[in-house]
Amino acid sequence: MTLSTKARAVVLLSGGMDSCVCTALAVRDYDVAAVHVSYGQRTEERERQSFLAICRRLNIRDQLLVRNDALRAIGGSALTDEAIDVPDAVNVGHSVPVTYVPFRNAHFLAVAVSWAEVLGAEKVYIGAVEPDSSGYPDCRPAYYEAFNQVVRMGTKDGRIEIVTPLIAMHKAEIIRLGLELNAPFDLTWSCYSREDQACGVCDSCALRLRAFAAAGLEDPIPYARV
Repeated sequence: MTLSTKARAVVLLSGGMDSCVCTALAVRDYDVAAVHVSYGQRTEERERQSFLAICRRLNIRDQLLVRNDALRAIGGSALTDEAIDVPDAVNVGHSVPVTYVPFRNAHFLAVAVSWAEVLGAEKVYIGAVEPDSSGYPDCRPAYYEAFNQVVRMGTKDGRIEIVTPLIAMHKAEIIRLGLELNAPFDLTWSCYSREDQACGVCDSCALRLRAFAAAGLEDPIPYARV
């Protein structure tokens, strides 16, 4: 077995479509270590399955699975609080939706940056997307610019950089990029509410289905309603 000569990178892999394409992009250029954070979300078991399956398909050996109990304990999101219903996409509106998990990506990035520092990786990949998203405030470019300043000031060497290669792309563009990279879309999971079949009506399912339609393709995962 020959050791990789590529530089190391850590990728946050939720198991969703965007994080899968981001991971496939990182694998092309780096020796990747993948991290997955479960936080008590409704579909945590199904997302964990997707993470493991994508890692196998992309031959990612270094894997870190972490549980964050704080986000479910804090609540305030339909993804972590069973008392808050996951709305259908038509009922989301224009404000930040109830599926927003307060400051979630900061928790994820903290884990990934810590691991990157231990591994000697200088890049942390995250599949954040601003266009065609649900309007989450922790998916804006300015958020990552600010977080990179925190990382520079708060790590030993200050050289770790958070990169967001998909952040300005529309979902259909992400799908086309994924096809070029042989990203395993069939293993991904995006639904907010179900683990057996994607519901087809939540905001995440709706965004995903529209993207595949715009790309002229059929989504390979099973849906209860389309």
